[in-house]
Amino acid sequence: MASAQSSGGGTELGQFLRARRTQTRPDQVGLTVGPGLRRTPGLRREELATLAGMSIDYYVRMERGKETRPSPAVLDALARALHLDDAEHQHLRELAARAARYAPEPPPPPSRTVRPHLKLVLEALRPNPAYIISRSMDLLAWNPGGLALYAGLADWPATQRNLARYFFLHPTARTLFPDWDELVRGCVARLRSLAGTAPDAPDLTHLVGELLLKSPDFAKLWERYDVVGRKRIQKTFHHPQVGVLTLSGQSMNLEGTPGQRLGVYTAEPGTPDHDAMLLLDAMAPEPARHRDMRREQQPHSQP
Repeated sequence: MASAQSSGGGTELGQFLRARRTQTRPDQVGLTVGPGLRRTPGLRREELATLAGMSIDYYVRMERGKETRPSPAVLDALARALHLDDAEHQHLRELAARAARYAPEPPPPPSRTVRPHLKLVLEALRPNPAYIISRSMDLLAWNPGGLALYAGLADWPATQRNLARYFFLHPTARTLFPDWDELVRGCVARLRSLAGTAPDAPDLTHLVGELLLKSPDFAKLWERYDVVGRKRIQKTFHHPQVGVLTLSGQSMNLEGTPGQRLGVYTAEPGTPDHDAMLLLDAMAPEPARHRDMRREQQPHSQP
């Protein structure tokens, strides 16, 4: 089983190259495969080295994490040989840059504090479900619909509420999302991309270690080392309380925060999806802080 930890800066670079090599078929890169069974899935090391115009010994050192300062020309040649897309090519560059400056001391986890004005934004977005997550997908703040949309997530303690953990470990997740397989592939690709450039960050290693241990599905996807996932504008929920609803989703980075993101869902007014969204907001338990906030915003009557 794969480990969430990294023993050096070149390790992640080597893992990424190996994953892309073993998932690239010879016919995809113009090679003719002779008769007989190939022992190696995908390309052989010597085939990739030849395609990239480098010695097999040099490439093997890279894949084993012993060569940590490949030139930009070498990285570009490997990207061309493996037919990497722009996002994968950029990830390869970032891994190489990290390998060259590797420091064994893990960075501290980012703050989980959400600024008060951002909580006001969540309240103002009602009845649209909205929430704020950390870079490792911890749910940090939400409005009632934002939490209730993920059925059953409210049953977990607040410190355990993480969307990746929910997707893989909560029994409701597979029935809530009809496209669960595609959803989790994108989730793992996002975490893989982040962990590739910060593999020793505590918030990531703890989450990834837990999911590797508890979810075989996560472990298989983690081994693939995909760093690009499809992002769907619309998402369908088979919700146990309000039925089937399809919402348009949008996420955005929050300026001036340690990697926090805002997620919000919307539906066209007057549609059944919008009605279901309104019902979800009305049915969701309202935290005390939201009730107090709404009272404060109401105009006070004059004596």
